[in-house]
Amino acid sequence: MTSGPFDVSQVNLSDGINRIDLGGLVIPAMEGIDVQVQVDEESGKVSSISLAAGDAVVQVQPFAAPKSSSQWEDVRVQIRDSVTANGGLVDEVQGSFGQELLAQVNPGDGSSGLQPARFVGIDGPRWFLRAIFLGSASRPGPASDRLEAGVRSLIINRGNEAMPVGTPLALSLPTMDESAGT
Repeated sequence: MTSGPFDVSQVNLSDGINRIDLGGLVIPAMEGIDVQVQVDEESGKVSSISLAAGDAVVQVQPFAAPKSSSQWEDVRVQIRDSVTANGGLVDEVQGSFGQELLAQVNPGDGSSGLQPARFVGIDGPRWFLRAIFLGSASRPGPASDRLEAGVRSLIINRGNEAMPVGTPLALSLPTMDESAGT
């Protein structure tokens, strides 16, 4: 297998590996990494998924994408414009996932000062994964390495239905008796 994240078509989900099936995203169990799922109270829908190891966090979100073109180039421009419009700073660098954005972002929560963030985009077959590394994972080091490995182990399940480009893939909480590969 090549370096991930992986399309669901590339993985045998019956291989005995313990995974959390969240619909559009399947996450293998990883020692020392917690999966945090936030649910919108009004809709009951999953609003965000994060992988965390201590003060290091990476928020991940899969989106529908076209079969033949990259989304990351356009998304990078949108992120750069948004961060600078909100008083942040952005540098485009070559990182372990290709072109990445190292940023100092305004947290928008009333606190003073900018916080470091690292934005990564990964194009797959008909899907795009955005990852935002925060805390100690936003800069090179052991925390970043650990969460990068977590992102590389993710499995994206886009499904076959037609979706507009940029539509977030549906994420859901697993039912008590539902599991992928266990």
